[in-house]
Amino acid sequence: MRGAAARALATALGCLVLVVAGVGDACAQTELPGIVVTAPSPIVRAPARRAAPATPAQASATEQAADTGASNQPPPGSIVVVDDAFVPVTVVTEREVLASAGPTITDSLVQKPGILGSTFAPGANRPIIRGLESNRVRVQENGIGSHDVSALSEDHAVPIDPFSADRIEVVRGPATLRYGSQAIGGVVSVENSRIPMFIPPKGFSAEIKGGISSADMGRDGAFQATGGAGNFAVHVDTFRRRTFDYDTPQGVQPNSFVDSKGVSLGGSYIWANGFFGVAWTRYESLYGVPGAEALEERPRIDMIQDKLTSKGEWRVHDYGIEAIRVWFGTTRYAHNEVVFDELDETDIIGTRFTNREHEARAEVQHLPVHTALGELRGAAGVQWGAKRTAGFPVAEEGDGLLDPAARQRMIAGFLFEELEVTKRLRLQAAGRIEGNKADGTGVEDPLVSTDPALFSRSYAPVSGSLGLLYELPLGVVARVTAQHTERAPDVGELFSKGPHEATGTFEVGNPNLSVEKANTIEFGLKRSQGHVRFDASVFHTRYDGFVFKSFTGRDCDDTLASCGSGSELAELVFAQRDATFTGAEIGAEVDIGRVHRGVWGVSGQYDFVRASFDDHVNVPRIPPHRVGAGLYYRDPAWAARVFTLTAFRQDDVSSIDARDTPTNGYTLLNAELAYTFKTRDDGNLASSMTIGLKAENLLDDDVRNHVSFKKDEVLQPGRTFRLFGSIKFN
Repeated sequence: MRGAAARALATALGCLVLVVAGVGDACAQTELPGIVVTAPSPIVRAPARRAAPATPAQASATEQAADTGASNQPPPGSIVVVDDAFVPVTVVTEREVLASAGPTITDSLVQKPGILGSTFAPGANRPIIRGLESNRVRVQENGIGSHDVSALSEDHAVPIDPFSADRIEVVRGPATLRYGSQAIGGVVSVENSRIPMFIPPKGFSAEIKGGISSADMGRDGAFQATGGAGNFAVHVDTFRRRTFDYDTPQGVQPNSFVDSKGVSLGGSYIWANGFFGVAWTRYESLYGVPGAEALEERPRIDMIQDKLTSKGEWRVHDYGIEAIRVWFGTTRYAHNEVVFDELDETDIIGTRFTNREHEARAEVQHLPVHTALGELRGAAGVQWGAKRTAGFPVAEEGDGLLDPAARQRMIAGFLFEELEVTKRLRLQAAGRIEGNKADGTGVEDPLVSTDPALFSRSYAPVSGSLGLLYELPLGVVARVTAQHTERAPDVGELFSKGPHEATGTFEVGNPNLSVEKANTIEFGLKRSQGHVRFDASVFHTRYDGFVFKSFTGRDCDDTLASCGSGSELAELVFAQRDATFTGAEIGAEVDIGRVHRGVWGVSGQYDFVRASFDDHVNVPRIPPHRVGAGLYYRDPAWAARVFTLTAFRQDDVSSIDARDTPTNGYTLLNAELAYTFKTRDDGNLASSMTIGLKAENLLDDDVRNHVSFKKDEVLQPGRTFRLFGSIKFN
C-alpha cells in the first residue's frame, strides 16, 4: 500500500514538473476545512488576548501544515486591529483552492454559506455576497484593491488567479469600513506571500502545484519560492492554466475556454519589529464568453494587467503607539473585447477598456489604554484612491460606454475602538468619513435629451458601527452589531452611455444619483471549539436609495441617439429605490467519533436572502434558498469528504426585469479524497507530497445559476473529476 502510494506520488511529481515546463498536466494540494468560518485571518484579536482552544479540525490542519512544511503564517509579534468575532469571516484555505476545478477565486467560494458567483463566463466569475455584487463587493489582494473593471459589467474578470492565494477571506460587517464605501456588501481578500513578511525558518521554501480536470480538459500548474538571509527576503511565483470548452449534461458549452498566465516578483526588508516590501505582478488572460451568439461571433476578452504593490508594518511599542501599517498600489489595466466577423472572416476589436488606478492606506494602532470601564484598544487610519476609467469603440462606429474617460478620487479617515469591559463582554465602535469626487461625461435624462454633457459630482459618505460580543456558557459566543453605511456611486453608475454587447444592453448612467445608505442589524452565535462547532448569522438591511439597473422597455443600436428606434440592445438606466434585504447563514460540524488516527463527523449549512423594494417588487437576481449536508474524515495523512448542496427553485423574480426568469433547483453531489506523504526530512530541507481526487456534480445535474445574466443561455459544468497534487520544500 505504501509502495503504491509512493509510486503514485512520484508520478504526480513528474506531472507537476511537466506542467510548470508548459508541456504537461498537473496536480494540486488540498485540505478540507474545519468549519466555514473559523480559520485565522488578518482581522483577529491581538496577541495579548487569550486565544480560544483549537478545534479538532484546526488541530488537524495545523498538524498537516507542519507535515507539509507550510510557512505562510505571519511572523511572531504581528499585531492586528479588529476582532473577527464581531463579524462573520468565511475562510478558504490554500488546499481548498488547489482542489477547486475553476479558474477564478470565486470558484473556491461559491459553495460557502451566503456566497455565490456571477458565472457570466468561466473566466469572469465575480463574487456575490448576500445577494450584493459589483460596486458593493470589494475584491483585494494583500489589502490593495484588484483595480480592474469587473464591477462595470459581469463579463469582465478579476485579475487575481487562485494559485496566488495562501488563503481567501470573505469579510462582512464593521471591518469593511477600513476599505471604502465600495465594500458596503463585503470584502473578498486574497492573502499571499508575494511581499514576504518574514524569512522562511530554514532560509528557503518552495512549492510546485497543479491539476487536471475532466469536464473542460483543463490543466494548470504553478511554482512559487521564497528565500532570504539577514534582513532581506525575496519571492517569485508563476502560474499557467488552460481549459477548453466544458461539458454539460446537454453537451459541450461553446466558447467557454480560458487561457491565462502570470508572474510575480517581490522582496522585503525585515527587521526585529517590522518589515517593508514591494511586489510587481503581471496577469494575462484570454477567455470566451458563452451564450446565444457564441457560435457565430465567438466573443472573447483579451486582458492584461501590471500592478505594483507595497506594504509594511512597524511595531513601535512606544510613544503611545503599538504599530504603524502602510499599503500602496498602482495599476495599469486594459482589455479588448474581440468578436469574429463572418463576412470578412477576421477578428475585430469592438471595445477597449482601460483603467489606471492608485491606492494608499495607513493605520496607526495605539497602545492599550486602561480605563475605568476596561481595556481600550484601537486604531485610526487614512485612505486615498484615484482612478481613470475608459471604455471606447476601436474598430466599429458608435458610442463608448465610458468615452471620454471618467475620473474618480477618494480620501477618507477611519477609526476603530474596542473595549474589553469584562473577560466575557467586549464592545466595539467604528467610524469612517469619506470625500468622493467623480468627473465625467454623461446624460442627465436619456428620455429628454441624448446630448452628453460634462458633470462633476461630490459626495461625503459617513459610516459607523457598534458591536457587542458576549461569551456564553459551553464556549458559545453571541454577537450583535448595528451598522450604518453609505456608498458613493461609481463612475459607471454615473456616466455610462454606450452599448455593452456581452450583456446585450445599452447602459445609461444617471449623474443625479445620490449617496446609497444602508442600516443593518445582525445577530450571531458561534462555537469554535469542542466536538460541536457552528457559526450562525441573521441579518436585516434597510437601503435608502438602492442603486440598480432598470430596463426602460426601449431598444437601441450602437448609439445613444438610436434608443427608442433601435432593435439590437435593450436600454437600461441606473435608478434608485428604497429596498430591504433579510437573510440568514449557518455552517456547522459535529465530530461523531474517532477512527484509526483520525476523526469522522457530519457537517451542514443553510443560507437564504430575501430582497424587495418598498412597493414589494422583488429585487432582480436574488439567490435561492440553499441547504447542504455531508460526511468527513480527517487524520494527519488522509482527508475525505462527501457533501451535497441543494439549491431550491427560485420563483421570487422581479417584475421590473424581464430577464429575471424563474430557475429550477439543482443538487450538487461532491466527493474528495486526498493523501499527504512526507518524502524527506534530513534536517536541512523537508519535503512532502499531496495527491488527491475531487469529483463535482456527480449526479450530472442541470445547473442554472439564478443570479447569472446568462442562466437561460448557459448551463454550468456537468460531472467533473479533478486530479490534483503538490510538492513542498521547506
